[in-house]
Amino acid sequence: MSAASGAPAAGGPRTRARQRPEVRRAMIVAAAREVIVRRGVGATGLRDIAAEAGVSVGTVTYHFDSVAEILNEVVVLETERFYGAIVEAVDAEPDPVRAVRMLVEPLFAERQEVREHWRVWSDYWTAVVRRPEVAAEYAERIRVWEACLVRVLRRGVETGVFAASAHPETVALQLAAYSDGVATQIQQGVPGLTNSVALEWMWSFLAHELGPALVRVPTEPLS
Repeated sequence: MSAASGAPAAGGPRTRARQRPEVRRAMIVAAAREVIVRRGVGATGLRDIAAEAGVSVGTVTYHFDSVAEILNEVVVLETERFYGAIVEAVDAEPDPVRAVRMLVEPLFAERQEVREHWRVWSDYWTAVVRRPEVAAEYAERIRVWEACLVRVLRRGVETGVFAASAHPETVALQLAAYSDGVATQIQQGVPGLTNSVALEWMWSFLAHELGPALVRVPTEPLS
């Protein structure tokens, strides 16, 4: 096609298609996730994110005030990507024991997706130590796994599957804190601490808190 037809001549400058603000914003968040997975939050700056997204630093700062704000959106995106389908399936599962397994096992699966998830998640909690209000602002959007576990535990207690003395909110918070800490230790390469060991620890804790139903958790993979 010739230049006269309206297309740029071979070797000429390309015109970037104008994108809607929400699309450009989503691109920046996705790019930030990739940089954080590779380098960590501490080594991620606005220029790194802009380069990954293929936009100018000015474009990034037009949509976001800081790396911290981008990190919040990255964690929301990560929550939706990693937990969305899991939570939907768990809420539809009538067996509380199986539902608990469906929530816990993916946390320590031997997959690259899981390793990336914990890199983002661990970095996030480290970052918000300096700004606790950030976590408060996003708590409802990122604590979907814990909220789902509360619902499952309530069903199990109400139907007599789990110990009547168990407090769903407390157990869910304890398990969330426990799994976060253990996953961070795995990320740090602590000798002898593997995903399978971590799962054994999770089941032991849950059996202690919920009773015999989770003392012997089947080891075959969930289908």
